[in-house]
Amino acid sequence: MEPKQIDTSRELPIMEEFYTIQGEGNHSGRAAYFIRIAGCNVGCVWCDVKESWDANEHQLLSLDQLVTNVVQSGTEFCVITGGEPCMYDLSALTEKLKAKDIELAIETSGCYPLQGKIDWYCFSPKKFKVPIDEAYTRADELKVVISHPSDFKWAENHASKVSEDCILYLQTEYSKRERFLPLIIDFVKENPKWKISLQTHKIMNIP
Repeated sequence: MEPKQIDTSRELPIMEEFYTIQGEGNHSGRAAYFIRIAGCNVGCVWCDVKESWDANEHQLLSLDQLVTNVVQSGTEFCVITGGEPCMYDLSALTEKLKAKDIELAIETSGCYPLQGKIDWYCFSPKKFKVPIDEAYTRADELKVVISHPSDFKWAENHASKVSEDCILYLQTEYSKRERFLPLIIDFVKENPKWKISLQTHKIMNIP
């Protein structure tokens, strides 16, 4: 949940920030600075960062400090994730980062309107909270996590709503990868409009 009072033009609740390699999706393998904003009410049962859900458990960090940290890392690319980052107005943060010529991506469930300027919109819908229409029109990348056989049909339903230019990815829930990765491989071979996203950062044992 969100803190009761927060001035997003000055600060945001941050669970963690770090310079790493993007492990999944379209930008997999690319050096990226991650900003994980705390706060989420989507409640995915298989979420691997449940500690990000309660924003009140994490520090408020000034936007100026965040931007300084990103720039000092030497990165050209920053991923804003969560939690659910679109719970917050990101206009000030993204404006400051864009002023430093940082390319920006966001990872979101699509349940809230995006407030801010983003170069790449990764839409990862969840069953626990219905996405808004904006997510389908904004999506550069649709990434659906497969953790049950019925998820393939659910993924196709979302794919029918995004633009033709949106890149489609299926990604196994990591703890169930031995069961579902073979099914995803077969599905993609039969439906080649889809691609497979692997959580390569877990394979590389990096954040």
